[in-house]
Amino acid sequence: MKKSVTDRILMILKGRGEISVAVLAMELGITKEGARLHLLKLTEMDLVKSIQKNEGVGRPVTYYSLSQKGLSKFPNTHATVTVELLRSVKKLLGENAVDLMINDRENQVYQRYEQQIQHSKTMEERLEHLSKIRSEEGYMAEWKAENGEYFFIENHCPIGAAAAECHGFCDAELSNFRKLIGTGFQMERVQHIRSGEHRCIYKIS
Repeated sequence: MKKSVTDRILMILKGRGEISVAVLAMELGITKEGARLHLLKLTEMDLVKSIQKNEGVGRPVTYYSLSQKGLSKFPNTHATVTVELLRSVKKLLGENAVDLMINDRENQVYQRYEQQIQHSKTMEERLEHLSKIRSEEGYMAEWKAENGEYFFIENHCPIGAAAAECHGFCDAELSNFRKLIGTGFQMERVQHIRSGEHRCIYKIS
């Protein structure tokens, strides 16, 4: 099903964090005035907010980003129930039980991912498959190559509430990614949603 212009703009803002009218117009293939009208409409709906930045000589440039209401359009899978269950497990069984649960989930996820990408012969193929799998799970994943390094990017975290409650989820995901890319490469997380960034970025070298 074809996405509406509104949905496309929200997706672009989720991925980029913030954007100017000129860049959005180029992304959508429409005029600057058309892009501005769409952004003003979304601002009136409280889905988008704006900020002005000075960029050298001339008038400040207006940048647009998602408001809290706009961010709520992207799912955070069963957030409240998940956090309540995690807190109950901690209270009744202790931190170790939570760690065991996360480790078991990590192993299951790794086996499932590895089964789907095991025939990939190159890093590009592995990242392409991994991006597809993670996007299907709601992570809005993509990858790119720059200056001999690869970057695996997740623009959304559907388990953000659970990850904020138990940091082990993030540690487990990084561990899985490192195993999936193989021992010939190093991988580090250089941006992290949990640290206040608008997306998670992993550098592979």
